[in-house]
Amino acid sequence: MSKILKPKDMAEKLGVTVLTLQRWDNKGILKAYRTPTNRRYYTEEQYLQYIGMSENVQDRKTVAYARVSTYGQKDDLKDQIAFIRQFVNAKGVILDEVITDIGSGLNYKRKKWNQLLQEVMDDKIKTIYITYKDRFVRFGYDWFEQLCQQHGTLIVVINNPDTSPNQELVDDLVSIIHVFSYRLYGLRKYKRKLVADKTLKDGETSDTHGEGKAISKSDDEKASR
Repeated sequence: MSKILKPKDMAEKLGVTVLTLQRWDNKGILKAYRTPTNRRYYTEEQYLQYIGMSENVQDRKTVAYARVSTYGQKDDLKDQIAFIRQFVNAKGVILDEVITDIGSGLNYKRKKWNQLLQEVMDDKIKTIYITYKDRFVRFGYDWFEQLCQQHGTLIVVINNPDTSPNQELVDDLVSIIHVFSYRLYGLRKYKRKLVADKTLKDGETSDTHGEGKAISKSDDEKASR
């Protein structure tokens, strides 16, 4: 018997809201089952059928993705792949492709990573195996996981912290601090320019024709006579 899923669980697996599921049910896009008390529920079989609507799930690829920040960490790449192979072999899973990447987890322009995401959005990837969340992306993992779920792709995180060097995290944090410090310096520099700009003080203007000139107290008194 197929596993029963509550609307909340089904919504999380598909990366949508419960309200969206209700609309899909009403429109016949993804019909829900009903309990005797008229409560909606779904099944695991429905989920698998839905994510395989655009293409047979069995035709999709199972891939391993490994990443390090620098070329000096190539041995770490080998360790990640070896760990993933050991894990999937124990599960009886065969990898169709092994993807290795070199670049910061803060860099969203990694070529191989973007190619993988494109294949996900083209509904060509069934499962992605990674050793740790930050191997995929340093920040925003949950968003990318949801994107994958919407296209029927499962990310399996083996959770091996040994494949996530602490020095990488330190380097990424230093990089973030550097960027914000630079921006803060720019804001302070801009603030000093504003303070030094006489045209912004007391309504004064550099207009040589006298337009916009602030009315002095004496001028105001003369005008009232």
